[in-house]
Amino acid sequence: MALYEHIFLARQDVSPTQVEELTAALTEVLANGGGKVTKNEYWGLKSLSYRIKKNRKAHYTLLNIDAPHAAVAEMERQMGINEDILRFMTIRVDELEEGPSAMMQKRDRDDDRGDRPGGPRGDRGGFDRGDRRPPRRF
Repeated sequence: MALYEHIFLARQDVSPTQVEELTAALTEVLANGGGKVTKNEYWGLKSLSYRIKKNRKAHYTLLNIDAPHAAVAEMERQMGINEDILRFMTIRVDELEEGPSAMMQKRDRDDDRGDRPGGPRGDRGGFDRGDRRPPRRF
């Protein structure tokens, strides 16, 4: 069987529980086709770079898949029909990553930054414009 990384974007107005149900339905489609999902990561509601079908945000989900091509093709066919899915992308890989993805590692790193003393800027301190130079006169 082939290994795939699959990411899909769900509409902003569906709830995270609906996204989980959608993921479970896609996992079932793959299981019926003889494949399996080895990793499932929900990345959360994130802003899009540009509007897609009048949506400014989307729920991102990553799936690592070990399945034959026919099962993946059937899953993609059903995703194309579903109105809740804005975009999806499937990439064939030689091996699947173990552990959390780069997006989940970034979230952990960002959580650690909030614990610094002195607020979000840390010990660097902040200068506003008036401290560096006198105000402009017109």
